[in-house]
Amino acid sequence: MPDPARTRMDALRLVRPELLEMLGYEPIEPVDVLAEELGIPADQIVKLDGNENPYGPSPRVKEALAKFDLYHIYPDPEQRRVRQALADYLGLDSEHIVVGNGSDELLELIACLFLSAGDVAVNCVPTFGMYAFVSEIRGAGVVEVPRREDFSLDMAAVQEAAREGAKVVFIASPNNPSGNTISAAELEAMLSTGVLVVVDEAYVEFSDRSFVDLVPQQDNLIVLRTFSKWAGLAGLRAGYGVFPKGVAGLMRKVKMPYNMNIAAQEAVLASLEDRETLQERVQAIVRERERLSNELASVPFLRGFASKANFILYRTQGIDAGELWRRLRQQGIFVRHFDTPGVEDCIRITVGKPEHTDRLLAALTEIGGSLAP
Repeated sequence: MPDPARTRMDALRLVRPELLEMLGYEPIEPVDVLAEELGIPADQIVKLDGNENPYGPSPRVKEALAKFDLYHIYPDPEQRRVRQALADYLGLDSEHIVVGNGSDELLELIACLFLSAGDVAVNCVPTFGMYAFVSEIRGAGVVEVPRREDFSLDMAAVQEAAREGAKVVFIASPNNPSGNTISAAELEAMLSTGVLVVVDEAYVEFSDRSFVDLVPQQDNLIVLRTFSKWAGLAGLRAGYGVFPKGVAGLMRKVKMPYNMNIAAQEAVLASLEDRETLQERVQAIVRERERLSNELASVPFLRGFASKANFILYRTQGIDAGELWRRLRQQGIFVRHFDTPGVEDCIRITVGKPEHTDRLLAALTEIGGSLAP
């Protein structure tokens, strides 16, 4: 009879050694966990840490999921209806489109197709942690190109890194956590290096610039999108990407057959049928973003950065960012604090409803009073 302890130890010895040392991605906690941890009712939590949509999904999504009666049948592995609906929405051929269990899965599939041990990906930090995460899981090296003080790209450094043997450049536009976008000229400069450029447009609906229509003319451009933010489907994990047709075909070949579950497919279809409602909510969030920006401009211990997303990044002054995060948390208000270089003195605030902004402003006023000399 084998010794169980020795069996476990032997199994760990078989793991790729670099993964044993790898730092995992740090996700956020759901409302029920946060409420239990603080000992307060869930409806008293102001959750401004996950960039979720406070208005939730379209009412048509709830109706569609309630009426659907084929949950016991496997979904279409080719996601034909969803891809065609997305093609109509974007004005593109459905052969360019691949859908996924959130855009995170598509990032993992891109790494699966393009990155192996010894390959290199370029990451413009600070940015979304999943780009480095999926690259490192595949054994690839990650070259970090620091952004400037205002979080704009150091294009000379990006191009140099791309030309020194990199295969993929990951770019978020708007960037998370800074909220700024890239220009058409910057994208063209990256594409001209010949590397694969992956533009993550998770927050593009809150912005005024998309590059999705360029994909059919560019063999080395991929644009990713999600229904998590603008459509309020974060819990259903519904993402999609626009790829060169050849790459899209390979993506569909290597993905898991039923990677977007049937509930997510029905929710996507219902969301696209109710775009008017969702766009009204997007505009409400944009208006509240401007209100939040204007109100917090007078808070002496916060310096904000202009954002084209559904969040705003603030650098703290005169108070440690971690301490501010803790004080807000004690009042049931959750914002995101980072401990990564370039944003260790920052908090990111998701734009919520007006009443969420009111709670935040009151808490910040109280905290500011305690800082007065």
